[in-house]
Amino acid sequence: MNYNLNNTGKSAEKKPIWQELKTLLAVAGAEKRNLVLALLIMLLNTGINLSGPLIIGYTIDHYIVTKQFNGVLLFSGILLAMYAVVFVGGYTQTRLMGGVAQRIVFGLRNAVFHKVQQLPVAFFNQNKAGDLISRINSDTDRLNQFFSQALLQFLSSIFMLLAAGSFMLIINFKLGVVTILPALVIWLFVNRLSPWVRKKNAASLKSVGLLSAEIQESLNNFKVVVAFNRRDYFRKRFETANQQNYQTAIGAGIAGTIFMPVFSLFSNIAQLLVLSYGVYLIGQGNLTVGLLISYIAYATNFYNPIRQLATLWTSLQTALASWDRISQMLAQENNLTILESKVKDNPSAPLLEFRDVHFGYPNGKEILHRISFSLQPGKIYAFVGPTGGGKTTTASLMARLYDPLQGEVFLNGRDIRTYSAAERSQQIGFILQEPLLFTGTVKENILYGNDLYVGLTSDEFLAEINQAGLAELLYVFDEGLETEVKAGGAQLSLGQKQLIAFMRAFLRKPALLILDEATANIDTITEQLLEKILEKLPQETTLVIIAHRLNTIENADEIFFVNAGEVIRAGSFKEALNLLMQTKRVS
Repeated sequence: MNYNLNNTGKSAEKKPIWQELKTLLAVAGAEKRNLVLALLIMLLNTGINLSGPLIIGYTIDHYIVTKQFNGVLLFSGILLAMYAVVFVGGYTQTRLMGGVAQRIVFGLRNAVFHKVQQLPVAFFNQNKAGDLISRINSDTDRLNQFFSQALLQFLSSIFMLLAAGSFMLIINFKLGVVTILPALVIWLFVNRLSPWVRKKNAASLKSVGLLSAEIQESLNNFKVVVAFNRRDYFRKRFETANQQNYQTAIGAGIAGTIFMPVFSLFSNIAQLLVLSYGVYLIGQGNLTVGLLISYIAYATNFYNPIRQLATLWTSLQTALASWDRISQMLAQENNLTILESKVKDNPSAPLLEFRDVHFGYPNGKEILHRISFSLQPGKIYAFVGPTGGGKTTTASLMARLYDPLQGEVFLNGRDIRTYSAAERSQQIGFILQEPLLFTGTVKENILYGNDLYVGLTSDEFLAEINQAGLAELLYVFDEGLETEVKAGGAQLSLGQKQLIAFMRAFLRKPALLILDEATANIDTITEQLLEKILEKLPQETTLVIIAHRLNTIENADEIFFVNAGEVIRAGSFKEALNLLMQTKRVS
């Protein structure tokens, strides 16, 4: 299954404005009630603002022209009260939408992060972590900005536009038509350019994600960069990503500002048309001075929202591009589905069995071909072979990090696909060459994902450690179980990290424990400590060792040789050694 988010094959589709807004409003979910309340406040404010020009025109024709200044003061007071209501309504609306936006983004980030946790390893192999972080963090923040700042302004501008246009047509139809004609040119311009603007914003957001991914990769590998003195290599890669981000940002910036000068030009043309034709109508006796002033105010109220839409349109296109990137993640499905179990565990069956298994990664060639073997409880198995032969892939299929393209994998006589993730992780332990640690303490890292010891105090857990015979291993940590573990275990040695990983796996009491080159890069003393842990495993635990170093497999009950996508029984240790030597001579 292809999980590549940056290669979906989809392009931005041209949609009507109401469909675009409907897409974003669907994100609001439970906030619809608050959105409706904010919309009602916005309609009230817009209605009051539109009443102002009529009152001003009426005051001019009936009180200023006739010099009745008491009427001027009366209607000035009415206008002041109306605008005070608008102020209070605007403040309430701003606070309301600020809370709505934060709750929407909070829910979105939770949804995206939970979705990420449900996806298989293949998803992370095909997508860079920096780009995923950008989608969860930056793209959701752009939606926050749209909902908190732009949405109601956008709707208010549209409503003001329609209402002001209606007022102009009612006051004087011919003058209204003349005033609105330039707006039609603007609409045609926007209609043509909107897909291009959205495409430019989408490209900019994608380049931000790639830049974030490049920075993360450089920082994660900084020790290696310094050790090999290859700062120049990562500097060039960063400069390339930064240059791409710069170019796409320039394109998005131009796309975002291209509407404003066009809108301003045709808005000014409309004002000239209103003034010229209005003066002509006054000369013909078909319009009063007060109505012309009201009309100019309505024309301003008609074209000012268009100017606002020039800015808000970019915000809408950016929000839509961000939502596209987020919805791509939310649409991903885990292809490692759980099947219904039709059989129960079979104690007499092999612990693990491969039957005619074929496997290949997405968009790649097949790596394993027709693999069949079985593992019995309580035995030690070694899988050896040259680099790239398929050892780690075989181990990954054992733990169901992937599913075969063809064939089946059985655990306790049951199709491994019928086990839930919790059941499978309880049965199978997996220790990698580079262990994964989290910020916290040694105790928290040992207990990660283990429900057997939930709620125990440090003293109670230490008693469990003593009973398991692992207490001596804690002496390698300055503060024992309470030793601080920083991000990624940066302050710990590789040996200390592996001790934590081994203790974590041991305390889960798995039926199958897989060591994927777990002792390849550690010192002899730590390796001896790890061997002591393995010696304390229950007799029924099956141990699978993936190794290059032959001294780690001398005590194996059975050895499998993995090469060129095939897994064969190697027989004795000497026969496995001969197979490895033959492979080296051929290569």
